[in-house]
Amino acid sequence: MLHFRELKNDNHQAMSDRPDASANDLVKNSNLYREFQAEREEILKHKWIESEKAGYDIGFERALTDWIVKYRSKWRKARQAQTSHSN
Repeated sequence: MLHFRELKNDNHQAMSDRPDASANDLVKNSNLYREFQAEREEILKHKWIESEKAGYDIGFERALTDWIVKYRSKWRKARQAQTSHSN
Protein backbone atom coordinates (compact mmCIF):
# COMPACT_ATOMS: atom_id res chain seq x y z
CA MET A 1 0.00 0.00 0.00
CA LEU A 2 1.39 3.40 -1.00
CA HIS A 3 1.48 6.14 1.54
CA PHE A 4 0.63 9.70 0.62
CA ARG A 5 4.26 10.80 1.04
CA GLU A 6 5.47 8.15 -1.45
CA LEU A 7 2.72 9.03 -3.90
CA LYS A 8 3.54 12.71 -3.57
CA ASN A 9 7.24 12.07 -4.19
CA ASP A 10 6.51 9.90 -7.25
CA ASN A 11 4.18 12.57 -8.64
CA HIS A 12 6.75 15.32 -8.01
CA GLN A 13 9.46 13.31 -9.76
CA ALA A 14 7.26 12.66 -12.81
CA MET A 15 6.35 16.33 -13.04
CA SER A 16 10.00 17.38 -12.82
CA ASP A 17 10.87 15.22 -15.85
CA ARG A 18 9.20 17.69 -18.19
CA PRO A 19 10.01 21.38 -18.57
CA ASP A 20 7.51 23.62 -16.78
CA ALA A 21 7.41 26.18 -19.58
CA SER A 22 6.17 23.74 -22.21
CA ALA A 23 3.61 22.25 -19.82
CA ASN A 24 2.31 25.73 -19.01
CA ASP A 25 2.17 26.62 -22.70
CA LEU A 26 0.23 23.47 -23.44
CA VAL A 27 -2.33 24.30 -20.78
CA LYS A 28 -2.62 27.98 -21.72
CA ASN A 29 -3.09 27.14 -25.39
CA SER A 30 -5.81 24.57 -24.75
CA ASN A 31 -9.40 25.36 -25.65
CA LEU A 32 -10.54 24.40 -22.18
CA TYR A 33 -8.20 26.90 -20.54
CA ARG A 34 -9.20 29.68 -22.95
CA GLU A 35 -12.88 29.02 -22.25
CA PHE A 36 -12.19 29.03 -18.51
CA GLN A 37 -10.38 32.38 -18.81
CA ALA A 38 -13.17 33.91 -20.90
CA GLU A 39 -15.82 32.73 -18.45
CA ARG A 40 -13.81 34.02 -15.50
CA GLU A 41 -13.56 37.46 -17.14
CA GLU A 42 -17.34 37.56 -17.56
CA ILE A 43 -17.83 36.63 -13.91
CA LEU A 44 -15.41 39.35 -12.79
CA LYS A 45 -17.27 41.92 -14.92
CA HIS A 46 -20.53 40.75 -13.38
CA LYS A 47 -19.00 41.02 -9.90
CA TRP A 48 -17.92 44.60 -10.57
CA ILE A 49 -21.32 45.65 -11.97
CA GLU A 50 -23.31 44.02 -9.17
CA SER A 51 -20.93 45.37 -6.51
CA GLU A 52 -21.38 48.88 -7.90
CA LYS A 53 -25.16 48.46 -7.77
CA ALA A 54 -25.03 47.14 -4.20
CA GLY A 55 -22.54 49.76 -3.01
CA TYR A 56 -20.15 47.11 -1.64
CA ASP A 57 -18.08 44.18 -2.84
CA ILE A 58 -20.46 41.24 -3.21
CA GLY A 59 -17.61 38.73 -3.40
CA PHE A 60 -16.61 36.27 -6.07
CA GLU A 61 -18.75 33.34 -4.91
CA ARG A 62 -21.97 35.36 -4.91
CA ALA A 63 -21.11 36.85 -8.31
CA LEU A 64 -20.26 33.40 -9.66
CA THR A 65 -23.53 31.86 -8.48
CA ASP A 66 -25.60 34.79 -9.74
CA TRP A 67 -23.87 34.81 -13.13
CA ILE A 68 -24.28 31.06 -13.58
CA VAL A 69 -27.99 31.21 -12.79
CA LYS A 70 -28.74 34.29 -14.89
CA TYR A 71 -26.28 34.40 -17.78
CA ARG A 72 -24.10 31.33 -18.28
CA SER A 73 -26.37 29.38 -20.60
CA LYS A 74 -26.92 32.28 -23.02
CA TRP A 75 -23.25 33.27 -22.83
CA ARG A 76 -22.12 29.75 -23.72
CA LYS A 77 -24.55 29.50 -26.64
CA ALA A 78 -23.37 32.85 -27.99
CA ARG A 79 -19.74 31.84 -27.50
CA GLN A 80 -20.26 28.53 -29.32
CA ALA A 81 -22.03 30.30 -32.17
CA GLN A 82 -19.18 32.80 -32.41
CA THR A 83 -16.60 29.99 -32.43
CA SER A 84 -18.43 28.02 -35.13
CA HIS A 85 -18.73 31.12 -37.37
CA SER A 86 -15.03 31.92 -37.08
CA ASN A 87 -13.98 28.40 -38.23
